[in-house]
Amino acid sequence: MARKLRLEFPGAIYHVINRGNYRSSLFKTDAAKAAFENCLFDTCKKSGWVLRAFVIMENHFHLAVETPQGNLVSGMQWLQSTFANRFNKLRGERGHLFQGRYKSLVVEAGSALGQVCHYIHLNPVRAGLVPVQRLPEYRYSSYWYLRNPKQRPEFLQMEPALIEAGGLVDEPRGWTAYQHYLAWQAENGPLGKNRAYVSLSQGWALGSAGFKQQLLKEGAADVEARAWDSVGAREVRQGRWRQALAEALKRIPEKSRESKMKSAPWKVAVAAHLRETTDVSNSWLAEQLDMGSGIYVSKHIGLLKKHAGQATELKKRIVKVKSKARLGRAENFTARKSAPGLRRTPRNS
Repeated sequence: MARKLRLEFPGAIYHVINRGNYRSSLFKTDAAKAAFENCLFDTCKKSGWVLRAFVIMENHFHLAVETPQGNLVSGMQWLQSTFANRFNKLRGERGHLFQGRYKSLVVEAGSALGQVCHYIHLNPVRAGLVPVQRLPEYRYSSYWYLRNPKQRPEFLQMEPALIEAGGLVDEPRGWTAYQHYLAWQAENGPLGKNRAYVSLSQGWALGSAGFKQQLLKEGAADVEARAWDSVGAREVRQGRWRQALAEALKRIPEKSRESKMKSAPWKVAVAAHLRETTDVSNSWLAEQLDMGSGIYVSKHIGLLKKHAGQATELKKRIVKVKSKARLGRAENFTARKSAPGLRRTPRNS
């Protein structure tokens, strides 16, 4: 039987879940949790994701993630494969780490997304790892970052959780009120009960009946999703890569670009920058920068990380360009709550 196609379109929001293979304690140690968190954050930066909530438990993880570029599949492939490679290399092991395919439920913006965020934040309480009063101490969760804003990455934007808990603001008084709200949920609310696990972790979409009907009607049906994934997504993705490449090249002095060698420092610097800030492939970089092959690109980016030199200095000159497609500011989220229409899945662009 063919695998069910992932539903992807620009601006889609998901509740993503996966477990360790055979329900193993994949994230039993803090070091393993930290390693997965690092991979997750790298994925958000490379893929332009907006992370709304996350939690890393002992044998599974939950994400509430918004994908302005319609690229859940490619981002999750990079996240899970990169973490698996790092994990296995560190321990000298081989084999699959995760329990088959990850589960991804499309989520409606507004109250449905808020519920998913609250549910994710309460996972350590439902699992008996910490009492709700000590929930801020659970390190590997977006809830920890709520009270540590100086360490919060730019792509971790938690306005939906606060707004849907009563129009709270992202400041100390709002954080305190949100903690009281979660305490109420844990004690008396539906999200504190085990039944919430079933309702927010099963099915294919979370939201109103109108939202689900709209998904099927307005360009998110399987046929349109396939067209987006195979044609539109590829063209849009490569368009972003070309734009990022052009912006990076503007920061490289013309004199430095005189060298045509495959391993020229300016080429390595540009390649390393794009690999850090986009989901560009090594083979595409090799073709655009005349660096031979994708393997050659990977090799020299690895050498750059180990040895400082001209390429390192050139890389520092490149200013990170923020994607105009990135969504998620509080005002945008509030505006979208009153605009339920979905963008159609592009077919030819």
